[in-house]
Amino acid sequence: MKSLQMMFAAHPQANAHTDGLAEAVSHIALCAQVCTSCADACLAEPTVDELIQCIRLNLDCADVCATTSRVLARQTGTDPSLTRELLAVCATACRVCAEECERHAAMHEHCRICAEHCRRCVEVCERAMVNAEVFV
Repeated sequence: MKSLQMMFAAHPQANAHTDGLAEAVSHIALCAQVCTSCADACLAEPTVDELIQCIRLNLDCADVCATTSRVLARQTGTDPSLTRELLAVCATACRVCAEECERHAAMHEHCRICAEHCRRCVEVCERAMVNAEVFV
């Protein structure tokens, strides 16, 4: 994350909230990776047929998080309303994914980890929605 903070701080349009933006982008991008890894782990489980919905929601969440983190990383010409909408969709995807992973968490450690990370990502997205205006 330090490299991302340095990159954001070096941007000509950096402001006092650059560290908060870098933190949000890093956490959301990591959530995409965690969800992708959880989907892969689900595919390796002997009960994969019971995890189809979990895999689907992991992959949906990963795609939404990856897109959100890429758009948030662009600081030039940012539209606060688009930023807020993306963060809202990201929070929803993470919430839905967390709920599904929690259903399997007692049996699969990867689902417990994913659910926990998705819950934190919901908090990050909600906090970033409040700050969308100051990130620009």
